[in-house]
Amino acid sequence: MAIKEEIIYAFIDSQNLNLSVQNDILKPTGEVVYRGWKPDFNRFLVYLKDKYKVQKAFLFIGFVPGNESLYKALQEYGYILIFKPTLEYSKEKKKIIKGNVDAELVLNTMIEFPNYNECIIVAGDGDYYCLIEYLEKQEKLKLIFIPNKYSHSSLLRKYSRFFVYVSDLKGKLEYRK
Repeated sequence: MAIKEEIIYAFIDSQNLNLSVQNDILKPTGEVVYRGWKPDFNRFLVYLKDKYKVQKAFLFIGFVPGNESLYKALQEYGYILIFKPTLEYSKEKKKIIKGNVDAELVLNTMIEFPNYNECIIVAGDGDYYCLIEYLEKQEKLKLIFIPNKYSHSSLLRKYSRFFVYVSDLKGKLEYRK
């Protein structure tokens, strides 16, 4: 009997990953619990491919005009980019750009469902609870990469046996010039 090839895909909420790893986490007293760092998206993809044999990595990202060189670089690394239109608004005299990719990530994970044996979800957002629950029931959930172990939804706690914390991988994944 032939051994069926293991096909593993990754579905990555880029903003959740990027901001959760970069932002400092403080106690109400102002004491630093976690010092943020800049993730290297190229190294992250190499890590996923080498350690977990990921064949395809879908990166969900808001499209911002002027960032075309970033998008080109991400594609050259090997990511499949799924864009979300963004909204721009001001809040307290600060420019905010919003491009929530949750629906796109869920939809594309289900569109690709017949094409992989297992998948990795990269996000610590509770909005993905129903997706993670379904993937686990279908025995297609390999891992959940939680960007920051100090800041993620308690809804996902039930699936902690699948957790890998990106925040613990600074030595391997931090951007270096």
